Amino acid sequence: MGLLDRLRKEWFIIGIVLVITLARLEPSVGVKGGPLKPEISITYIAVSAIFFNSGLSLKTEELTSALMHVKLHLFVQIFTLVFFPAAIWLFLQILSLTTINEWLLKGLQTVGCMPPPVSSAVILTKAVGGNEAAAIFNSAFGSFLGIVVTPLLLLLFLGSSSSVPFTSIFSQLFMTVVVPLIAGQIIRRFIKDWLERKKPPYGAISSCVLLMIIYTTFCDTFSNPHIDLDKFSLIIVVFIIFFIQLSFMLLTFVFSTGKQSGFTPADTVAIMFCATHKSLTLGIPMLKIVFEGYEHLSLISVPLLIYHPAQILLGSVLVPTIKSWMVKRQKALTLKLQPV
Repeated sequence: MGLLDRLRKEWFIIGIVLVITLARLEPSVGVKGGPLKPEISITYIAVSAIFFNSGLSLKTEELTSALMHVKLHLFVQIFTLVFFPAAIWLFLQILSLTTINEWLLKGLQTVGCMPPPVSSAVILTKAVGGNEAAAIFNSAFGSFLGIVVTPLLLLLFLGSSSSVPFTSIFSQLFMTVVVPLIAGQIIRRFIKDWLERKKPPYGAISSCVLLMIIYTTFCDTFSNPHIDLDKFSLIIVVFIIFFIQLSFMLLTFVFSTGKQSGFTPADTVAIMFCATHKSLTLGIPMLKIVFEGYEHLSLISVPLLIYHPAQILLGSVLVPTIKSWMVKRQKALTLKLQPV
């Protein structure tokens, strides 16, 4: 494979490195209130574009079948909103005995309380060729569930008592997730034949939008003047975050590929991403509301700011490996089902 071919194949990973570098060099461009206005362009337009694109590309019958896959949805939601935060809490009981900054540890707990994201899990599932319909359903449903469950989990584990404006968050999620998805599905009904002929590059479009989200996320991280902590704690937390992600992805893989699980290889892909990814789009605004007035709010936010790009970076690196496994597994199952 020539250099140009290799660059074309790995353009998304190269793009991630480039946007992170740009964010580091000039973070003021993509911060909240900056020229790109991410509070509008990302929170509303970018997320809406991703779900409109998904609605446009997804066959209605696949979405309908995904709605009926109750076992998969229960697995994802219970893992991400029950097992995940509980396991993190147990893990932090050990880490609290170390010299790691206590507010960063509290931040790790907030990561565990977050719902699935509304973009990255869907895009990575689509990139692998997994059950995209299930990923979309769990991203949307998990986000709505998180509006109620996440504040309760934060209250349970961290003791905040601030009220959360459920109606404003719900309306935002409705407008950026449900409405674009339905709009894409409706438009698809009228131009289905044209879409089948032209085959638009849905994956590339979503990936470009995701690069914009990554850029603004790192701009926020690099431009925060209140992040003041020792480098040892920060480095350790970065390693802990990657350890948590890899461990939980492996755990979901083991659970969902068991003989009695009943999940297909495509289902396993959706489960691995949806059950282990956490929402920054919903998480940061919710942290600002629940922990309003906290002196260490910026430090509590750091693990989530790291977790979000880390899950995209790790997921992107693992896409070829997971895709190779899924294809081999599907072929093996097909051969097994064929009559001798």
